Amino acid sequence: MRLVSVLLVVFTVCCGVSPAAAGPAAAGSVAERVKARGFVRCGSAPRPGLAEMDGRGRWSGLDVDICRAIAAAVLGSPDCIEYHEYETPKQFDAVRKQQDDVFFLTGSEINGQELAGSIVPGPTVFVESHAVMVPSNAAARHVCDLAGDTICFLSGSPAERSLSSYFGTRHKNWLRLPFSEEGEMDDAYNVQHCHAIAGEITALAASRLAPGVNRLSSRILPETLSVFPVIAATGTEDAQWSSIVAWTVITLVSAERPETRWYAGGAGAMPVKAPGLGLDRGWQRRVLAAVGNYGDIYERRLGKGSRLRLRRGLNENLLKGGLLLAPFIE
Repeated sequence: MRLVSVLLVVFTVCCGVSPAAAGPAAAGSVAERVKARGFVRCGSAPRPGLAEMDGRGRWSGLDVDICRAIAAAVLGSPDCIEYHEYETPKQFDAVRKQQDDVFFLTGSEINGQELAGSIVPGPTVFVESHAVMVPSNAAARHVCDLAGDTICFLSGSPAERSLSSYFGTRHKNWLRLPFSEEGEMDDAYNVQHCHAIAGEITALAASRLAPGVNRLSSRILPETLSVFPVIAATGTEDAQWSSIVAWTVITLVSAERPETRWYAGGAGAMPVKAPGLGLDRGWQRRVLAAVGNYGDIYERRLGKGSRLRLRRGLNENLLKGGLLLAPFIE
């Protein structure tokens, strides 16, 4: 369940290049073009909490904040970004033609749009998952409790395959109610033509905020049907730029590591002194001052400080039982 497309899909703030961020860049490199242009171009499919437009036509979310972090690293200001929406095949031309600098993509998007030859896959920025949502007063406490019940889903979507796999491996039957349009599916769930609805957990978290025609209250069941990463990808033309993007994400993740008597934490958990990348010595502290570490971004955009209020779960640092792990000084 994606957000409804809007006509305005670009958010831009033009900035001058900070002297502190200026540094050597190879002739014709992406970093050089970004500095000359004055802003970083990023894009992704819209997802609640990751990349969504607010009522004032501004993009926000975890992906957007990572784009802002890259701008802080290279240009000295997190506000120097332009953000694009990828939903239609034509919009994905921004990836194929290397029109943007950073692409936040899933495996299905890469495969479906045949983008593998156009990108360098980078670090994971978010672990998305397929889940199931039911009314708050439903008897079901686990997905397996829905055996024999009707579940709504988008026809041909990855969520449909996840549902089939989940119930198939457990040798349980379920009743399929496919839809081709998200709005129709939501309406059917709201009037309880289906007992549950399946989709990406970020979309479900946003959907449960809307009361619907019957003011239906909902909750997301604890099991995940499948998990998959959203990665920060770059174009194939410039290894230097790919490194800058990867090290920025690594800085955000590794900075969650607490400082102890034995280990450095924060910006010191994985210091990156890389003048060859055109980054000055203070770039990591500047990034963290601008957007916080990964945990700060998550809580602000998806967690307790956001409207979605999603537990971090698999998006916790490995130190706390999640899947996120970045290099640090052992």
